[in-house]
Parts: sequence; structure tokens; C-alpha cells
Amino acid sequence: MALELAELAAGLPVAASLAMAGGISVLREGRRRHALNEAVHELRRPLQAIALSAPESPDRARAFDSSLRMAAAAVDQLDSEINGRAEQRGFDPVSLREVVAVAVERWGARASLDNRVVNLEWGAGDPHLLIDAVALAQALDNMISNGLEHGRGEIAVEVSRHDRVVRLVVSNRWRGDPAASLLGARDLCARISGRRRHGHGLRIVRRVAARSGGSFQFRRRGDRCEAVLCLPLPGGGR
Repeated sequence: MALELAELAAGLPVAASLAMAGGISVLREGRRRHALNEAVHELRRPLQAIALSAPESPDRARAFDSSLRMAAAAVDQLDSEINGRAEQRGFDPVSLREVVAVAVERWGARASLDNRVVNLEWGAGDPHLLIDAVALAQALDNMISNGLEHGRGEIAVEVSRHDRVVRLVVSNRWRGDPAASLLGARDLCARISGRRRHGHGLRIVRRVAARSGGSFQFRRRGDRCEAVLCLPLPGGGR
């Protein structure tokens, strides 16, 4: 009996320490979740303000609207990850040509900051995919932005059709030496891009490909890099 009491007494500080550590962990997680929810709230507000100040020019409206939809989707995803809610985005018929054209338009403006261009070569007719339109736009953005951040010279976007598959290739020359830094808008873009944390963009492309029943490859051939996304056409696609 004396031995049992001694063992219990010896165990109390350990149990108390574990309970205290668990309590601290719960408190920290609660504070972290609160801080993240506050950040999501603060991000939604400027996005709403941006939505209300959409450009009137039809030439800029498509890229603006697409970018805003992707930003809103990213906020919803962050909200879901923080609070454990499932995302509710589904698959709808999407004009591939329109999505690609908007992405090229959007990133052409970014490329001009480095005196570079994003060129589109289209050879796929007018296919419509059954896909998450926002996820497709995110995949294209990541493919093109990866070429801008890590490559040099022209960014070539080529789209072709092969039987029941469309093939999207984003290629550029590999940048061996870092380019000289430019001030102003380019530096702001660099901060927003989070370029010190590599690899996230291509993982997103792979997830989009897998969810859509397609495939993704990133390869280097000599001094050129190619990001290749293949997506299946639906049975009734054009």
C-alpha cells in the first residue's frame, strides 16, 4: 500500500505537467486560429473593395474578374482549412480558350515589368472541359508565373489537341544567373509571390491534373524548361 501511494505521489507532478502542457497547446492553437481568422477577415475586406472598383474597360475586365475569383477562392480555401469546412466547388463546362487567353493577358502585364513577353500559340480548336474553372485558372497561373520567376526570355504558351486530350505547354529558357533586381512594381510582385517558398505552385498544378483525370510533367531539355499539363475532353466535348 505504501508503495502504491509513493508511486501515485511520484506520478502527480508528471500528470500535472502533461495537463498543463496540453492546456497551453490548446490555448496556443486557439490563439493561432483566432489570428488566422482575423487575417482572413482582413483579406476579405480589401477584396470586396477591389470588386467594387472593377475597371470599366472590357479589355481589362476579364483578367480582373478572373484574378478576383481566384483570390476569393484562395480565401475560402484558407477559411476551410482553419475551420474544418469542406469546399463546395464543382465541375462545370469551361471554355479552355477563354481561360488560357485571360491567363496570358494577365501575366503579359507582369512580364512587361521585366521587358519580357508571354506569347500564345493556339492549335486546339474551341474545346470545352468539364472542370473546376477556378482551379484550372490557378493551374495556368502557376505554370506561367513559375516560368517568369525561374526562367528568362519569352514565355511560350502552346495549346494543342490530341484525340480526346488537350495539351498545355508553358516553356521558357532556364535562368542560370539571377537577373538584376528592378525597383518598384516588380519588387512588390516579388513580395506578394512569396518566392522564397518554392514548390507550392507546381504541387497545385499536379493536384488539379489528378482531380481532373489528367497528368502533369515538369521537365528540362537543355537550356529550356517545359511545364506540360494534359487534360481529358468530356465525351460530348467539341
